[in-house]
Amino acid sequence: LSLQWRRFNFFDKEVVKDPQDEQVFSKLKDINISACAFGRGQIIVGDFEGQLYFINRQLKLSGFKAYEIRVSHLFQMKQHSILISIGEDEEGVNPLIKVWNLDKVDKMGNPSCTRIARASPSSKGSRVSCLTVHENLNNMAVGFEDGSVVLFKGDVTRDRHSKIKIIHQDTCPITGLAFKSSGKNAVLFIATGFKIISINVSVKDKEVKSELDDHGCPIGCSVMSDQSQDFQFVIGRQDAVYFYQSDGRGPCLAFEGEKLQLHWFRGYLVIVGKESKAMRSSTIGNQTIQMNIVTVYDIQNKFIAYSAPIPDVIDVLCEWGSLFVLAGDRKLYHLQEKDTQTKLEMLFKKNLYVLAINLAKGHSYDEDGLIEIFRQYGDHLYSKGDHDGAIQQYVKTIGKLEASYVIRKFLDAQRIHNLTSYLQALHKAQLATEDHTTLLLNCYTKLKDVSKLDEFIMTKDREVDFDVETAIKVCRQAGYYKHALFLAKKHSQHDWYLKIQLEDHKDYQEALEYIGKLEFEATENNVKKYGKILVSEVPQQTTDLLKRLCTDYKPSDKPLVDARTLEGEIPKILKANAEEFIHIFVNNSKKLTEFLEHMVRLQPGSNSLVYNTLLELYLHDYVHEQNKTVQESKGKITLDLLQNQDAGYDIDQALVLCQMNDFKPGILYLYEKAKLYQQILRYHMEHNEYTHIIESCKRFGTADPHLWVQALSYFARKQENCKPQIMEVLSHIDKKNLLPPLLVIQTLAHNSTATLAVVKDYIIRRLQVESDQIAEDER
Repeated sequence: LSLQWRRFNFFDKEVVKDPQDEQVFSKLKDINISACAFGRGQIIVGDFEGQLYFINRQLKLSGFKAYEIRVSHLFQMKQHSILISIGEDEEGVNPLIKVWNLDKVDKMGNPSCTRIARASPSSKGSRVSCLTVHENLNNMAVGFEDGSVVLFKGDVTRDRHSKIKIIHQDTCPITGLAFKSSGKNAVLFIATGFKIISINVSVKDKEVKSELDDHGCPIGCSVMSDQSQDFQFVIGRQDAVYFYQSDGRGPCLAFEGEKLQLHWFRGYLVIVGKESKAMRSSTIGNQTIQMNIVTVYDIQNKFIAYSAPIPDVIDVLCEWGSLFVLAGDRKLYHLQEKDTQTKLEMLFKKNLYVLAINLAKGHSYDEDGLIEIFRQYGDHLYSKGDHDGAIQQYVKTIGKLEASYVIRKFLDAQRIHNLTSYLQALHKAQLATEDHTTLLLNCYTKLKDVSKLDEFIMTKDREVDFDVETAIKVCRQAGYYKHALFLAKKHSQHDWYLKIQLEDHKDYQEALEYIGKLEFEATENNVKKYGKILVSEVPQQTTDLLKRLCTDYKPSDKPLVDARTLEGEIPKILKANAEEFIHIFVNNSKKLTEFLEHMVRLQPGSNSLVYNTLLELYLHDYVHEQNKTVQESKGKITLDLLQNQDAGYDIDQALVLCQMNDFKPGILYLYEKAKLYQQILRYHMEHNEYTHIIESCKRFGTADPHLWVQALSYFARKQENCKPQIMEVLSHIDKKNLLPPLLVIQTLAHNSTATLAVVKDYIIRRLQVESDQIAEDER
């Protein structure tokens, strides 16, 4: 009901004054007004003497005689400077239509008349009750008091090619006409005292008629709404105002009271009516003029924007962006709409924020202005203790209002539920910082709201609108490891996933399996990082992963043969350097040995560090083995490694290791490999291995004859009887002529056991050779 609609004073009323003398505009004082129109920057008035008057924005009045007797109807086109008038040039009932081109003037300086036509097609005349013209200038409709409606099809401005047709016939006078464009169709609404009808006039000779209601309206009580109300045909009756579409009745508003006129202005419905109470009247001169009530309704927002009494309203004119009311006292009243800011401030004072928001939206208020209203409304609700309502308004300010303004309020008030709602909206708008994510997750954990936490974090396909790393940290700190792991896994935060699995969950097997599914580089980095703990907890599985990583790595959840391989593409082999992982086996030499043996078996050309480490492990096992048989077996394995032609160990390092562990076969092999024959001999000498000394001289004496000399010197210094060895050495020295006899004798002189008998044969042989040489030289 209209009584329930709030009333406001959103218009200022003032009497229009003449700008020339600042006195009340009175140029219409003596005009007996019969019809009014407006548009194209001017107000047009017709009178009972046949005159047409034009009032421009500066309120200058000009006019000319348009009819001999009277003007009855005027219609100003919105999109064209065309004015259509109906009036009479002769006594009797013979209404004439005249079309005026306001952009052209005739010889007299008056608007050019482009067409004159009889309004009524029949010989028996009837008075015109209403007139409407379509903006396409191809349809004009005239309603008569006898109940008929005549349609003029064709160019409205010319007589030629214009067809006239009676499209409606009734006994009840026509009280309202209006055209509406519906797609390519033109629909004519017709109102009588008892009916509302719509006719599609676009189809040639096949006008489709629909009866919309069996109640009509008085004359002047119909108007076409604008786009804000979807161009509906609006009619006013005693009980209410009704809206019609071309195919049926729409809503109705119960505005009670007798209605005299309906007008439409910028989304407002303007009703001129009589008061239901005893009518007030005012006396002007000797005349008593009835007062009318002019009420401006905001249909969209359901309130009365203005209401005031004005004496005997002739017409309401919507021009120059304002409302003008032409009153019976011939004064022009200006209803100037207040600016949006003023209206909003009036609403704020009454705490009518919802209305203020709707009003601002309807006036296409800028975004910053709307945000400020939402903030004020939120503050108002917050102060009243309506925290739920306040947060709804604050959510609408996201992106403009500083989030800390809202967060601080609700942190202070300990309203975690409301704060949670706001933070969720902040994340949805993708405007949350790391701190906001931290705060939201802390809210969830504080409320122990696992379902919300699940929804926020564990929804599979949702877009991420928060900082993932922050969320993982907060969940981990609060002990929600499942959520932290989900996030880390989903967003490939491998480091966080492994930290939580290894440090918090202690699920080493799961962590290792996860590493094995990563791409090569990530697997390599993570094994280096977490290898020590994994080797200590799951040694076999870690060793197996390392074997894969250092030979030909593929993630465990990917097929060994993919589509590209099937197409003939040679896959790239990815493998890590085995030597970079030796340090992770710091406490598990057994698994290190297994790993290194695997590497040297599959990759004989492995790095020297691999071989050196494996050799060291073998020697360590060899030295600490108590069982002689097993020790011999281990010694054989160690020597096999040293003798392997592909083994790329460092000889110096290997020699040091063999010497440190006193591994004789290795030491001797390496000396021989390095051609260090002197060291072999010295080793046997140090261990007093006479047989081995002689054997070494035999084996390597050809390469280094000096070995025999050293052997002679060694045996010569021995205190025990070494006669057989000395004789054998002398034999070789003699054969090879390695030392002069004198030097041999001097060397043997050190040995008390070496008698002359030992060297007798050697000396005789040498002297004989010398004698033979002298004889040869003399010859």
